[in-house]
Amino acid sequence: MDEKVLRTPGHLVSLAARAFARLSEERLGPLGFGVGHLPVLVALGNGVANTQRDLARFARVEQPPMAQMLARMERDGLITRTRDPRDGRSSRIDLTPAVRERLPQASATLLQGNRDAMEGFSDEDERRLVELLDRLIVNLDRLSGAVVAAAASETDET
Repeated sequence: MDEKVLRTPGHLVSLAARAFARLSEERLGPLGFGVGHLPVLVALGNGVANTQRDLARFARVEQPPMAQMLARMERDGLITRTRDPRDGRSSRIDLTPAVRERLPQASATLLQGNRDAMEGFSDEDERRLVELLDRLIVNLDRLSGAVVAAAASETDET
């Protein structure tokens, strides 16, 4: 593999993401959470979403993997599901009281992990990094949307 590939933003962001995931797994494990749970915990904890469809959209994953994750989280006592009284085909999802109690500690643990990872960076460095990553994510979302739209139009033409 060309050495230049190893110094590209995509490769470096991927390495950083995996390192953050390992750090978070190590620190969240004792609280009974995994990194994969984070989008669901955040969305339910903040009241942003409470259905499987909305959680999948929030986490930017397809419905089948979200359904599998929610089944495991329910099995592990992290969430509860109740029938939606307005739509019998849908369930409302909520965090268990024990999980709600541990969320502040999980948030503090993640924030401390970020502070530890940013050691040696100035406040301005960190602000700029976040700004650049936000822009990168917008570009990637736009590009992946363009790919999906192009594939859909190719299918329509055949």
